[in-house]
Amino acid sequence: MSVPEEPEATSATPLLAPADGVPPVLDSATEIIAAARRLAEGTGPLAVDAERASGFRYSARAYLIQLRRAGSGSFLIDPIPVADELGPLAEVINELEWVLHSADQDLPGLAELDLRPARLFDTELGGRLAGFERVGLAAMVERLLGRALRKGHGAADWSTRPLPDDWLNYAALDVELLLELRDAVAEDLERQGKTAWAAAEFEHVRTALPAGPKPDRWRRTSGIHTLRKPRQLAIVRELWTTRDELARTRDVAPARILPDSAIVAAAAGEPRSLAQLRALPVFGGPRQRRYSREWLGAVDRGRTLPDADLPPLAQPFDGPPPVNRWERRDPVAAARLTRARTAMGELSTEHDIPVENLLTPDLVRRLCWDGLDYASISDGQLTAAIDDYLTAGGARDWQRELAVERLGAALRAHNSETAEADSAGN
Repeated sequence: MSVPEEPEATSATPLLAPADGVPPVLDSATEIIAAARRLAEGTGPLAVDAERASGFRYSARAYLIQLRRAGSGSFLIDPIPVADELGPLAEVINELEWVLHSADQDLPGLAELDLRPARLFDTELGGRLAGFERVGLAAMVERLLGRALRKGHGAADWSTRPLPDDWLNYAALDVELLLELRDAVAEDLERQGKTAWAAAEFEHVRTALPAGPKPDRWRRTSGIHTLRKPRQLAIVRELWTTRDELARTRDVAPARILPDSAIVAAAAGEPRSLAQLRALPVFGGPRQRRYSREWLGAVDRGRTLPDADLPPLAQPFDGPPPVNRWERRDPVAAARLTRARTAMGELSTEHDIPVENLLTPDLVRRLCWDGLDYASISDGQLTAAIDDYLTAGGARDWQRELAVERLGAALRAHNSETAEADSAGN
């Protein structure tokens, strides 16, 4: 999960250790069965958290799982040695409501272990919908429960074994108050009349399909903007792909195999021999020398690629261009987007919900750019057309109930203003 925010100076009571002590780490099939039995005897929702090794490992697998349920207590599970022995646990907990903070971060790794909730309550997402300005776990625990969580080890290498005692204390505290936090957030949502909206969003997160790989991920290489030739981009692409294959095979974070700065330096320098390659920054180090021939082979493939196969300098866009180019390319669409954004901003203020939770900004941009054939749709048909478009784009019922009429009014006003301007010009 995300690193808890550092609480500001406060009179909140510090939470330094779990009330019942740090539970032992369970790493055997026998212990998993016993934990499943105890959890089955508990009541109510299940607090869940998982620790990964982002920045250290290639995979997003869970290296520690924390569970807590009323009447059962807390559990710390090392899933690595028992990955194939979690069936008894799944049989019990997969039928429960899970409570997570920033659930979309942990659910994919847990799903790899066949651990999937029947219902979900996301305290971080609930906090956003309730209008909280700060939705980190520490900030919300302090605000709603009057307890202070210290910044811990969320960014640590959780693939480390054995796990240090202070890390385990931190991990256990992540679920210590999660059930109480869930109830407090639920109470706030109910008071604001947002319970049904939150339930729809939680279900959307729970049932979301795994995100597919984004195209041209190599273009996100830090520093690539300094390169000005398609040939250099081809070298970046080949080095990035080679690094990614090595990282996946070794389950090591790509940047720990070769930093982006080294890829960019090689693309700019275009070395033609091992000696030239190793003279570049980083490539002469002991870790990188081990793969010198792989790196040089990647550079050679990019350097000798036929011109027709070179990547374009500009990244191809799937959808609207960057907003800062709209005014030049289509000023009518730019004005349409301004109207739509104003309408969404007003809705955000009225309901105290971040605008991005009302509708995804990308969906609004697509709607305003080329989502509808505005030239042929009458004002009377506009609202229904917007509703159909948002439905196809995955907007939930409550979002459309709030946004469709407001967007329709904004775009009808835009159409009228445009028509008046055209009439005056004639």
